[in-house]
Amino acid sequence: MKLKKVHVKNYRSIIDCEEFEIDPHKTILVGPNEAGKTALLQAIQHLNPPSGVKPLSALRDYPRANYNEITQGEVDPSNVRVVQAEFELEDDDKALLPEGYKNATYSLWRNLDNEYGHRLNGVPSKKNFSDVEKDLKRLAAHADTQFSKTEQEEGAKTPSELLASITSEWKFYHSVDGARSKALSEWLDKILPFIDEDNEKEETRFDKLKSDIAIGDMRNAAVKALHERVPVFVLFSNYFRVRPLIHLQQLAARIQNGTLDDERFDYGNVCLLKLLGFDAQELSELGTAADPNANDPEAMEAFREKLDERQYQLNAAEVRLTREIRSVWNPDESKGEAAKLRLRADGQYLKVTVEDDLGVEVELDQRSEGFQWLVSFFVVFFAEAQGQHKNAVLLLDEPGMSLHALKQRDFRQTISRLAKNNQTLYTTHSPFLVGPGELDIVRVVEMTDREVGTKVHTSVTANDPAALLPLQEALGYDLAQSLFTQKQNLILEGLTDYWYVDAIAAMLRDSGEANLNEKIALVPANSAGKVVYFATILHAQGLKVAALLDSDSAGNQAAEQDTLVHTLGNTRILRTKDFLGSEVKGAEVEDLLRDTLVKIAKDDCGWDIVKSASDHPARPIVNIFEKEIKGFSKYKLAKAFLRWTRDHAASDLTSDERGQWTKLIQKINTALK
Repeated sequence: MKLKKVHVKNYRSIIDCEEFEIDPHKTILVGPNEAGKTALLQAIQHLNPPSGVKPLSALRDYPRANYNEITQGEVDPSNVRVVQAEFELEDDDKALLPEGYKNATYSLWRNLDNEYGHRLNGVPSKKNFSDVEKDLKRLAAHADTQFSKTEQEEGAKTPSELLASITSEWKFYHSVDGARSKALSEWLDKILPFIDEDNEKEETRFDKLKSDIAIGDMRNAAVKALHERVPVFVLFSNYFRVRPLIHLQQLAARIQNGTLDDERFDYGNVCLLKLLGFDAQELSELGTAADPNANDPEAMEAFREKLDERQYQLNAAEVRLTREIRSVWNPDESKGEAAKLRLRADGQYLKVTVEDDLGVEVELDQRSEGFQWLVSFFVVFFAEAQGQHKNAVLLLDEPGMSLHALKQRDFRQTISRLAKNNQTLYTTHSPFLVGPGELDIVRVVEMTDREVGTKVHTSVTANDPAALLPLQEALGYDLAQSLFTQKQNLILEGLTDYWYVDAIAAMLRDSGEANLNEKIALVPANSAGKVVYFATILHAQGLKVAALLDSDSAGNQAAEQDTLVHTLGNTRILRTKDFLGSEVKGAEVEDLLRDTLVKIAKDDCGWDIVKSASDHPARPIVNIFEKEIKGFSKYKLAKAFLRWTRDHAASDLTSDERGQWTKLIQKINTALK
């Protein structure tokens, strides 16, 4: 069965989160700190927790601000529903149900006193005594008329008398199931001979009662069978860790004394032993057992078998864990990352080590936090879901926070793979754990008012902008990734530079004077200072990169940065001044179109700087516009130029402008060859 809907109330920070839907495979909970995401997972686990999970406690789990309702007797924990879920049935579940129940769903809930309740939805309702009482009495009255005088004279009870003796202590609200259903069914069988078979109305009443009385037991049998199939809810938190060195005797003593450190290492250690199929005491005794008498072949053989069994189980666990870890870690043999997990039993110690491609073994805690987390995750998951591996729901609280961002992205794929067989809910702050196209499975968790408590939004909306931050970051990352689609990239300072280069390249390509390689991507960086960042990131991806910088102070500062020079080299840092036919101090891209832009500005925008541009040929054209034109905008000028290109060709540019741009385009092609 698959979790379909969840509703949590009266649990810690959650007053009433409101019912929300769960995806059949993977559901992501995002939200700021202190929103109640962890509390949601903890409450959901109580639907069907693994053994050893602490039960619900009014003192610890009821909303603290309202706890006096419990102490003063205003609220009975047995009436406080903490978590309720609706499950969608799969084919194997439906096979256990009677005909007519195939479209049912199953609801399960847990109250604060740890008692559970369940029911079937979408099937005939269980009948109470009040639902059948009238028909029972009418049928009994009809049967009385068919009761022979002989039977009455012999002292036999009439159908009505029999019915009264059965139901005399029943209340109207009593459900008709179990012993009541059995008693009524036997009564119906007994009075059947007294039903006039020619009386269609009473025959129909008899059949209806027979059916109604059976509903309760059918529902009970169905929910009992389904309850046995409810998945185990395995909660894994970041703080669970497996120790690299476990002292078996000490662990066995803590288990026996009930002094386990559940919230740190002991939980992971116990899970590791559970995965191996041993308990701490058993392994401890094997570590201290003396060799059997050499003269007793049977004892020696039994002892050797026990040691072999231990080693084979350790080895099987090694192989399984290593395979799963490698599916995420993507080991690179050349970097010594061919990690193999090793489990060694040595006397009183169980050692967890990692072997690299050189065969060197180091303790688990000497590897990175991310690697330790991954090992611990798989140990806990396989151990808690053992025996019910294909029927467990994974609840992951902030998974992989110690993993590198790209490892988190890989782990997201692992979660998707696990979710095919094990429905998964996880909380995250990381944009790398929210994939593109996964907005429909995101649930936003927020708490803007502690009086109201934690709320869950099925739609991607929130009153607190911080709740949506991971989604915004994920979108930003995906947009940034779109930069890495072309092998050759020319970085430009801004959007207007992009418009000019793209438009002129198209005009010169059509005229046959110059052909900018169409495989070159034009990347606007939004400022000269950001050119360095774009160049570094793109170059790190193994892509070819060149940059076109203005010759103003911002461009000079960017061009002289050691990082940019080291990344691109001097031949791929292009400056506008190098392509001008005459010297312009602080030249920008617009100066490569100086004469045309002056004309367009006058004709299209009403900005007349013809005389000033002629009188000051060494001043940047943008500088002249900014000084003389109130409200001047580089964007308006660039847009005017784009409109001009629709009705003009390269021949409408001046010969100097065509020569300058041809020279620039040839240089770009050469730099990115």
